[in-house]
Amino acid sequence: MGKAKNLRKRVSSYFLNKDLGDKTKLLVSRINKIKTISVKSEIEAFLLEERLVKKHQPKYNISLKDGKTYPLIEIPIKEKYPPVLFVRKRENKNSLYFGPYTSVFNLRLVLKILRRIFPYQSVRNHDKKLCLYYHLNLCPCPNAANDKTYKKNIKHIINFLNGKTQKVINDLEKEREEESEKENFETAEAVQKKIEAINLITSPFYKPFEYEQNPNLKSDLTQIELNSLINILNENGEKVKKLERIECYDISNTAGKNATASMVVMINGNIDNSFYRRFRIKGFYNDKPNDFAMLSEVLRRRFNHKDWPIPSLIIIDGGKGQVSTALKVLNGLNLQIPLIGLAKREETIITSRLSEIKLDRNNKALLLIMRLRDEAHRFAVSYHRKLRKKAIFG
Repeated sequence: MGKAKNLRKRVSSYFLNKDLGDKTKLLVSRINKIKTISVKSEIEAFLLEERLVKKHQPKYNISLKDGKTYPLIEIPIKEKYPPVLFVRKRENKNSLYFGPYTSVFNLRLVLKILRRIFPYQSVRNHDKKLCLYYHLNLCPCPNAANDKTYKKNIKHIINFLNGKTQKVINDLEKEREEESEKENFETAEAVQKKIEAINLITSPFYKPFEYEQNPNLKSDLTQIELNSLINILNENGEKVKKLERIECYDISNTAGKNATASMVVMINGNIDNSFYRRFRIKGFYNDKPNDFAMLSEVLRRRFNHKDWPIPSLIIIDGGKGQVSTALKVLNGLNLQIPLIGLAKREETIITSRLSEIKLDRNNKALLLIMRLRDEAHRFAVSYHRKLRKKAIFG
């Protein structure tokens, strides 16, 4: 049992290498089948490997057999402010334990990254005085901690360590929307930054030498994403030959007030903010959140700019209602442009024929669309917040 980025190379080495040790030769002779689990990043691979070895106790994995020898993560969940601890023994029946882990370095790295996203206390019986880590925004000390926020942080850490990364992101997205509806835009932005941080650390990681071996690695990976999206669109009736320019739109408002829209642009697979545009909704909709009418207005205004290049694909943040609205605008302007929407709840792609495409969350095409949609949302919300502040403070 083990992890590898190049699975073919890792597995074939056992069968092609004649200089295997006695233990490895015996292992290979008894192989009946090979089962694989794909993950998005090296961090997730590390956490999953440690968990599976501990769960299945494979005969030929020497490490992790002695739970007292290797480090564990302990979270005493019964405490008011449960710390996240680095320990060697399971001594508290009221604690959750994760591990054991063979790599102390990787474990400390994971905890360090998690703490930047979800600040936590790292010692038992934390002193009531503010510590150094408090000033670094890494530790909510007892006298400064918000009970509700701290409990959320611990819950997210537990889910992350259990491999439920997508659940953490879903919970954060829900929290972000709730804070936006309450007009707590600074809090919503902070939550969005956590989402972006998790997406970053759970993205595939490529070592420097891989870029040395292939200087075009980044562009190659980008083209793989684009090709995947092109194939999926063509298979579902959206005729696309190439994706040179993709435009994504999002509407942001609070009960119809200070409504804004964003247009973010991807050129040849790379987000290019020099082409970003933002719109202040001009239409009067009786201060009601009429997203359909607002989207219609924005698209008409956008295509009044004859000097702007025509996109290869339009992505709308929304479901069938939003896609239908956008399609009516394009038809009215005699524009034949491939169009899709992305419904948030299930991350379902909606085609211009109003059919649904459901892809695995790790699908490269879906990840590209989600990345662009999230950027459109961020850009729209930032402009909406700016208008709100201007309306309040002048």
